[in-house]
Amino acid sequence: MLMLQRIGAASERLAFAVGLYPLLLGKVLRRLHKPPWFFALIIRQCEMVGVQSLPVVLLTAVFTGMVMALQSWVAFHRFGAESMIATVVSLSILRELGPVLVGLMVAGRVGASFAAELGTMRVSEQIDALWTLSTDPVRYLIMPRLIAVILMMPLLVVLADAIGMLGGYAVSVHLLDQNPHTYIRNSYDYLQLIDLYSGLLKATVFGAIIGLVSCAEGYYCAGGAAGVGRATTRAVVISAMSILMADYMLTAWIFQ
Repeated sequence: MLMLQRIGAASERLAFAVGLYPLLLGKVLRRLHKPPWFFALIIRQCEMVGVQSLPVVLLTAVFTGMVMALQSWVAFHRFGAESMIATVVSLSILRELGPVLVGLMVAGRVGASFAAELGTMRVSEQIDALWTLSTDPVRYLIMPRLIAVILMMPLLVVLADAIGMLGGYAVSVHLLDQNPHTYIRNSYDYLQLIDLYSGLLKATVFGAIIGLVSCAEGYYCAGGAAGVGRATTRAVVISAMSILMADYMLTAWIFQ
């Protein structure tokens, strides 16, 4: 009986949380077509989301490319197909590993920051104070963060793709003694523009997911300091799970 009660309570909390996201999205969309847009805040959030995320994103990308090249060589060496390493590394990074890993890194870093900041403002009544100052909290707090993460995610993915492919090249050429000209040719011969565009589309969708989930969790936070911690945890976990589910659905839609 107790277990059923806990399951029911958890289901109720999940349904309540899921309902917050379209509610907040609707509020943002209703405000997009008229000013003010607070461009200074958008630029500040772009700097926080994009520039400050570069170290962790690029470090993740370069080691991902290096590991992909090494693992591909181990597998293809059994069949004498080492020339396919470049193609596998390039396709894997452009289509999947680049956008997904960048999304997960940004969700852990930026999503947690958004949820913690907004949650702290909610429990300390700073958001209520904005209403008393005739300032719309959704326009002032949510929109700059959501726009910034949507704009910055594709740029981060482009840089991560380039660095990841460079890491694969470094391992293949300097460690595994592959011909550099053959590696570069094989990297591009089998690539199509759809491979790049699909990764950028995924990055944009993942950015919208991260911004919406983390801002909603923080904006509707309750329960004091403990509530802020729970909201931050939910923001990261739900963003990561949503990214993986969206990745499957987008892949099935684009490449079906």
